[in-house]
Amino acid sequence: MKRLAGLSALAVIISSTSGCGWLWGPEGYFRDRGSDYLEAHQAPPMQLPPGVQTDKRLVPLLPIPGNVPDDSVKGEFEVPRPQPLLVAANASDFTLQKSGDSRWVMAQRPPVEVWSVATQFFQDNGFRIDEQRPQTGEFTTTWQRADELSAPMARHIGSSGLAADSETRLRVRIEPGVQRNTSEIYIVSANRPAGSTANAEFSNRSVNTGLDAALVDEMLISMNRNAEKGGSVSLLAARDFDTPTRVSLSEDGSGNPVLSLNEDLDRAWSSVGRALEQGEWRVEDINRTLGLYYINLAEKAEKKDEKPGFFSGLFGSKPNQEEVEARAERYQVRLSKVGETVQVTVEENINKVASPEVARKVLGVIQDNLG
Repeated sequence: MKRLAGLSALAVIISSTSGCGWLWGPEGYFRDRGSDYLEAHQAPPMQLPPGVQTDKRLVPLLPIPGNVPDDSVKGEFEVPRPQPLLVAANASDFTLQKSGDSRWVMAQRPPVEVWSVATQFFQDNGFRIDEQRPQTGEFTTTWQRADELSAPMARHIGSSGLAADSETRLRVRIEPGVQRNTSEIYIVSANRPAGSTANAEFSNRSVNTGLDAALVDEMLISMNRNAEKGGSVSLLAARDFDTPTRVSLSEDGSGNPVLSLNEDLDRAWSSVGRALEQGEWRVEDINRTLGLYYINLAEKAEKKDEKPGFFSGLFGSKPNQEEVEARAERYQVRLSKVGETVQVTVEENINKVASPEVARKVLGVIQDNLG
């Protein structure tokens, strides 16, 4: 009825006029009021009636600034064009972190975006990628001599005390940061004498801290430079980064649908979150500690920067909170680590699982979006 009344009112108004000046013109209802303040007049200060005593001093609630350059200028005000942003050291997308002898790069971007940037940096400096494991956030380079690399990389290897003809390989690890949509990038090098065929294992901590620190510094400079130039992200790499190597939909002993992901919990959390955001429902909340995504099947996904149109706002088509609550179909998607896999289940609440039909529908969409 509310929408019908709005349409009827608009029809009557439109039929009673032959133009739109009343609506959008200088004197229209929706005219630009940005310069109205220039027509305002200053009133004298408030005075108390005679005989009224008070210890509280009266001050203007909204005083007019005293540094207005010219209050006689009339007409439309033109908003100046924004100036280019200056990249400040403490506001950079990529920063250096230290703990003892360890150094790593903190990125204010999710791992999926950092992956392609990191691989591109090492390839640009002459490193050949040997093995990539996007599902675990790691890649390694082949054994190479310093003279096969770029001049800065060769210089760092030479200054680290290694023999000029020694061979070096790297392992780069990209982990989700403590805060959501952040990443931590670690570099560990391994070295062997020239001519050796030994496949030296990577240690969990840096052995040649000087070389690893220099590589981290070079990567940090390159990433910040790329960010300043508006470097793009590979959409193909973004799709493949956190895609599980194996996904299977089955049932537990009670007949409840279960989606199994062959990956660690951090990667599963990231990949399932991306899959849920592509579904035909709204992700209302998350709890990373409990491994829960809260979804509402009755509401469509919210799109970033989407604003309601003029007519939808005029006729009140956007449901109010009471309407949203009345039709809500809320469920929670739980991620649990079970052995070497992560199991994804759907629940109505902490004490009750979702019906098999609903669970199979939600988990099926997640499975499709993980591909």
